[in-house]
Amino acid sequence: MVRFGYKASAEQFAPAELLRYGVAAEERGFDSVFVSDHLQPWRHDGGHAPAALPWLGALAARTERVAIGTSVLTPTFRYHPAVVAQAFATLGCLAPGRVILGVGSGESLNEVPLGTTWPDGKERFARLKEAVTLIRRLWTEDRVTFEGTYYRTELATIYDKPEQPVPLYIGASGPAATRLAGRVADGFITTSGKGHELYTDTLLPAVAEGAGKAGRSTDDLDLMIEVKVSFDPDLEKARADTHYWGALALTPEEKTGVEDPVEMQRRADALPIDRTVSRWIVSADPDEHAARVAEYLDMGFRHLVFHAPGPDQDRFLALYGDEILPRLRAR
Repeated sequence: MVRFGYKASAEQFAPAELLRYGVAAEERGFDSVFVSDHLQPWRHDGGHAPAALPWLGALAARTERVAIGTSVLTPTFRYHPAVVAQAFATLGCLAPGRVILGVGSGESLNEVPLGTTWPDGKERFARLKEAVTLIRRLWTEDRVTFEGTYYRTELATIYDKPEQPVPLYIGASGPAATRLAGRVADGFITTSGKGHELYTDTLLPAVAEGAGKAGRSTDDLDLMIEVKVSFDPDLEKARADTHYWGALALTPEEKTGVEDPVEMQRRADALPIDRTVSRWIVSADPDEHAARVAEYLDMGFRHLVFHAPGPDQDRFLALYGDEILPRLRAR
């Protein structure tokens, strides 16, 4: 089954406005709504960072059909994994069969301001693996005593568990975490705009490798990708809209070690539009746009979640619901 979702940009919109867009996405025919969980946004001026957990509860109460979840939440620093397990078990009780927990190894922008000493990638990956193991045990067992390298519990119980299990997805952009997703997760999350070879030659084979080690195939996972799209009949507007999200076009070297949204904004705003459009599918023609999006379906992804950069999300939802989703579903 192929699904098409909406990325609710928590870094760009205030909580109530963002909630309205999430509800509108269901009304416009989208299949899912995902939200990031940031403590700080990518930019200071005009930035937002609503907490994902209460926001998802509000979205669950205002919608009836769409799947809802995080893309992604870090269950290893600001939160103890047991808190994440409890929160998503509760959401699963409130919106049965609709809640997805997407997790990742984290961004220093969200953790260092709270006094965290940011560890290297090896430790972040180890913490993620341990957190996933503990969350799964708390969802399926009672009185869990867990002695890990980073987390411990003693006779811990999640008392309110949903009748339908909450799927757990792992977000990754490198082969090790991607193999982990294939081995232990219900879904894999990545983002678009990084060159087709990364997906076809590295990430998707790594998912398959991990799944094979667990006696599974990629058919057993939801292969999800956040597709960054800027579609508008006015091509210059579509291009200009990407400026707000200029941080996404910064190279790892340009943003590594930057934990201050003011500084991240300064670096992003210094980029020309020709750089900021590089991470997005930018188009004014619906047939051409749908064809470029469909390349990710051809790679094997089955759950496309669309992230639009512009300030007028009502316009995006209407245009995409009327012009692009029907073309994609017709495939």
